Amino acid sequence: MNRMDTQLPTHVDGAILAGLTGSVVQTLGLTATVADFPAPIGSLVSIERPSSEGIESKVEAQVVGFRDKQTLVMPLSNLDGIRRGSQVKLVRTTRSLRVGDGLLGRIVDARGRCIDGRPQPMLHERFPLEREPINPTQRPRIDSALSTGVRVIDGMLTCGRGQRLGIFAGSGVGKSVLLGMMGRYTDADVTVIALIGERGREVNEFVQRELGSKGLARSVVVVATSNEPALLRVQAAYAATTIAEYFQDAGKNVLLVMDSVTRFALAQREIGLSAGEPPTTRGFPPSTFALLPKLVERAGRAAKGSITAFYSVLVEGDDENEPIADTMRGLLDGHVWLSRRLAERGHFPAIDVLKSISRLMNDISSNAEKQAAQVIRQLLAVLQENEDLLTIGAYRQGTNRELDVAVAMKDEIHALLRQQVDEHTSFSDVRTAVMQLAKKCAQLLTPAAPSVK
Repeated sequence: MNRMDTQLPTHVDGAILAGLTGSVVQTLGLTATVADFPAPIGSLVSIERPSSEGIESKVEAQVVGFRDKQTLVMPLSNLDGIRRGSQVKLVRTTRSLRVGDGLLGRIVDARGRCIDGRPQPMLHERFPLEREPINPTQRPRIDSALSTGVRVIDGMLTCGRGQRLGIFAGSGVGKSVLLGMMGRYTDADVTVIALIGERGREVNEFVQRELGSKGLARSVVVVATSNEPALLRVQAAYAATTIAEYFQDAGKNVLLVMDSVTRFALAQREIGLSAGEPPTTRGFPPSTFALLPKLVERAGRAAKGSITAFYSVLVEGDDENEPIADTMRGLLDGHVWLSRRLAERGHFPAIDVLKSISRLMNDISSNAEKQAAQVIRQLLAVLQENEDLLTIGAYRQGTNRELDVAVAMKDEIHALLRQQVDEHTSFSDVRTAVMQLAKKCAQLLTPAAPSVK
C-alpha cells in the first residue's frame, strides 16, 4: 500500500499551489530569497538558470523559511548561475522516496538514486521522507535480543530488537570498523547504513573493506559525502530511516546504522543559520535540537518487525558532554563509549565497558547472564581503580583478594572483550563464554572453606 497522502493541499493563504511561480530577488550565503511565492516549508522547487551555451537548466531547491513577505529557498546543489529575476516553480509540496526490495545490495544517494554504476532498480512504492513516529502506546515491549556480531556488545551490553543506542567516539578510534563488523555479522534480516558527511574516499573503503560483499548483499547503503549541500546531508538521514521503515513494515528485523548523527546536526546548523535562526549552544540553532528526537523516535519495535538503531556520535576533543552528545544520551536507550586510551593500547574494539550501558539488558537477559556480566564489570572496575598502584609495582599480592583475582584473570577478560575484524562469534557462544569466565572468576573470589580434621 502506498504510504503517500494522495490529497495534496490546494491553497496556502488563498494562493493556488498548482503552477505556483515566483522570482529570485536576492541571494545571501546559502539561500535565495524569492518574491510572490507562498509555498509551504519543505516544498521542493526548481530555479531556472541559463547555462553557458544559452540552454536553460534547472536547480532543485527546498523551501526552508520566510522573511517578511518573501520565501527563503536553499538549493540542493549550488547557486552558480542564478541571477535576480530567475524564475522559481513549485515542483511538489511533500518529499517522498521510492522504496522496494530492489534496493538491497545497492548504494544510493540522499534522493534514493543508485550511484553504484548499475542499472536503476524498479521501485513501485513511495514512502514520505518525514513520516510521523509510531504511536508510543502501540509499540510492543522489547523482549528479545539482537546479535550484533560484536562479542563485547552481545555479552556485556546486550541489545534488544528495536533498541536505540549511541556509539560515542572521537576521531580515529575504530568507529567505522565497528560499524562494518555489525553490518557483516548481525543476525538482523536487513541492514541500512547511512554514511553522512563522510569523505568521498572512505565510501568505497567502508563498503569493500569493512562491510564486504556478503554484508552488502543484505544491506542498503545511503551516502551523502561532506562536499554535498547541507540539505542533502540532512535528507540522507531521513532517506535511510524511510528505507528502514519500508523493510520494517514488511515484517523484517532491520539494523539501522547512522554514521554520524553529529554531521546530521552540523548540516541542520548550516540550514538553520542560513534561514536566520539565532545561534544557541555552541552555535547550534533551536531547530537542530528539535529535529534529533523526531529522527531517532522513528526507530523502534513495531507490530510487525523492528528497527534496531545505532547512531554514531562524534565527540569533539573526546568531550562526552558536548551539546549533541549530551542531547543524544538523553534520547537513546544506552550508549557505547569508544576509548582512545584502549585504542592506543591496540585493544579493539576499543569499547570502554565501564562507561557504556544498555538500558534494556536487564529486560532481555536471564538472571544468570546479568550476574555473569556484573562479575566481569566488577573486576574491570577494580583493575581501573588500582591501575596506578599496579603500574609502579606498589601493590603487594594478598592485600586485596578481589584485586588479586582481577590481576590473575586480566588476560582472559581482555581476550573475551577483544575481537579481530574477520572473527565472527555466534550469540550463543558469546553468552556461554561470558558465563564460563564469570563462573571461574566467582570461584576465585569465594574463599575456600577451612578443612575439618
